[in-house]
Amino acid sequence: MIRPAPLRRKRDATIAMINVIFLMLIFFLIAGTVAPPLDPGLELVDTSGLEGREPPDALVLRQDGTLSFRGAPTDPATYLANHGTGPVRIVPDRNVSGARLVEVTGALRRLGAPSVFLVTVRTLE
Repeated sequence: MIRPAPLRRKRDATIAMINVIFLMLIFFLIAGTVAPPLDPGLELVDTSGLEGREPPDALVLRQDGTLSFRGAPTDPATYLANHGTGPVRIVPDRNVSGARLVEVTGALRRLGAPSVFLVTVRTLE
């Protein structure tokens, strides 16, 4: 008489899954301790409430190197003489030379501008 094949018991995959999860746990515990922790007394800046807005009064530095304010040509000395010594915002053309941009910002600082901000486009990439 032919005997029926013995029933093979299916292996349980639970042990292999537990091993994988345990190895991942060890990996993340080690990877999390690589970076030094921040100073406990440090409070980070909260920027969630900031609003984006256009600069109300900004100098425009064109590609040819000329400055204008509200459509009228100007220069650093004239601009600062008429608008006080507050912070200055410059909107440079994308193709203006770096040397001209450094020259204009340096002139503004020498003439008494406490700070010079460059207005740029923020892109999400």
